[in-house]
Amino acid sequence: MPAPHTDPAPTGALNVRPPEAEVQRRRNQRDAVARSKPAGPRFVQVLMAILTPFFLLIAAVRVVASPVFLWIEYYRPGFPGDGYGFSTDDRLTYGSYAVDYLANLAGPRYLGSLVLPSGDHLFNAGEVSHMADVKGVVLSAYGAGIVLLLFFVFAFIGLRKTKGAFVRGVFAGAFVTIGIIIALAVLAALGWEQFFTDFHRIFFANGTWTFRLEDTLIRLFPGQFWVDSALVVGVLVMLVASLLVIFCWPTPRRVARREAVQAAVGPE
Repeated sequence: MPAPHTDPAPTGALNVRPPEAEVQRRRNQRDAVARSKPAGPRFVQVLMAILTPFFLLIAAVRVVASPVFLWIEYYRPGFPGDGYGFSTDDRLTYGSYAVDYLANLAGPRYLGSLVLPSGDHLFNAGEVSHMADVKGVVLSAYGAGIVLLLFFVFAFIGLRKTKGAFVRGVFAGAFVTIGIIIALAVLAALGWEQFFTDFHRIFFANGTWTFRLEDTLIRLFPGQFWVDSALVVGVLVMLVASLLVIFCWPTPRRVARREAVQAAVGPE
């Protein structure tokens, strides 16, 4: 008696192994997907590398633009005195007004209304106008610094589940920062006067930032003050960038630790 006809089970095809070439093709596709990195984290890392130098420079400027640095500068050995009669205490008092003005919300009258014991105005109209321009630049830089800080906070939050992404961004930014500081240092060393002049031309109109030797701004902030300020800013930025390179360097131990943490966290 012939055996009854039966249709093959619907899942029977699942038990048939595809050709080896097809198996290898699918395996290669899976490996390629696993190795590929999303474009989003890469874009954020590039932004971090570009913006890190600006953030560190703004932070260093904020440190220098303070009464503490002013006190250290005026009382350090070798700082040139004022040949027109200001004592060190006078300089610290009047200079502190100028520094405070850059960080507060007061208008030009804050400096324009200051008078000397003789009754003369401490700052003339040109000096007050220039300080108002400087204040605009400084407050804009501080505002940009706050925005950059928020960017790095959000970058950390957004990249925390992508293994080592934030650290790599900081690492790249630190190297970019070191390169920029070295380049600026070379330019300043080759010609400080030209470097100082070009810097002012970027932010201020010609004729608004040059004064006579007897003007108060020059007496409070002589050329040596700006040399020292630039040096301190450069050293601070270079120091922080170097520390970031050291602590973010991808040593095998750190890479293994990050991989262990990523494995413990698991995929999203």
